[in-house]
Amino acid sequence: MRKLSLAVVGADHPNRKGPTRRFEIAMCLPGEPVHLVPEPHNPSDPRAIAVYSARNIQIGYVRAERAQFIGSMLNRGTLSAIFQSPAKWGATVRVHLDGTEAVLPLPSDSRTADWPPPGSEDAEWWPDFEPGWD
Repeated sequence: MRKLSLAVVGADHPNRKGPTRRFEIAMCLPGEPVHLVPEPHNPSDPRAIAVYSARNIQIGYVRAERAQFIGSMLNRGTLSAIFQSPAKWGATVRVHLDGTEAVLPLPSDSRTADWPPPGSEDAEWWPDFEPGWD
């Protein structure tokens, strides 16, 4: 099963309307669905992937380093995403990339965070692969 956790950044930027992103993150419950929405007309990054709560309030963006990969998985129609947890940089969401319904990781799973955090100097980081990934 292909699964990983992703950082959601940009939580301190304002939404055009409705509650702030930080407020909406505080309202999110672990395991509730989130929606990942490509923004091809985003002037800052045409590969941007916005993240919306179950209530359709934007909580941020997938990190730019992950956006192209996640966008390709969205195009395949095989991605499922849920809210995992709030974080100091915004939030973490859990995604399954193989068409199965996303579930929260076990607390003992070492791959439960998109690490290192945004702004890290480690540009080569990529999530650990699980057995069976090709």
